[in-house]
Amino acid sequence: MNHFLRHICALTFCGLAVVSVQAQELRMGFVSTDRVLKEAGTAKAAQAKLEQEFSKREKELVDQKANIKSLADKFEREAPTLPETQRQTRQKQLLEQDRDFQRKSREFQEDLNARKNEELQLVIQRANKVIKDIAVAEKYDFIFQDAVYVNPKHDMTDKVIKALNSAPAK
Repeated sequence: MNHFLRHICALTFCGLAVVSVQAQELRMGFVSTDRVLKEAGTAKAAQAKLEQEFSKREKELVDQKANIKSLADKFEREAPTLPETQRQTRQKQLLEQDRDFQRKSREFQEDLNARKNEELQLVIQRANKVIKDIAVAEKYDFIFQDAVYVNPKHDMTDKVIKALNSAPAK
């Protein structure tokens, strides 16, 4: 009987513990990283900075491509009337110019991607700090950034974007 009474007390205690844990509400939130990277002022400023930084090189590449196309069109029209040696020389020059353009284009893309990654990393670091600050201040238990489905009542993306836009840039 004494053994039975101890089991009943232990089960009652466990039941009370479960009820008290269930009484505490679990606070969860969700932040859409894509929206933050598209809508936050810091992300837009980073994009504008990149455009300004790379616009001159991009224009040079566009001009170079147009020039090569113009020379190639001219070569196509004149090739049948050119002497063989002159035709081969101009064809070789066109190929060298095209290779130079392709190389510059690849370098441009690599540099742009590297700088874009650097700027995105800074934006993500700031966003993560803001998310953590909000989570601590508002006592969230979990903040998710990727999910298959999120109930809109848990979406705190607007709050994060607002905080990012109002926080001074560092």
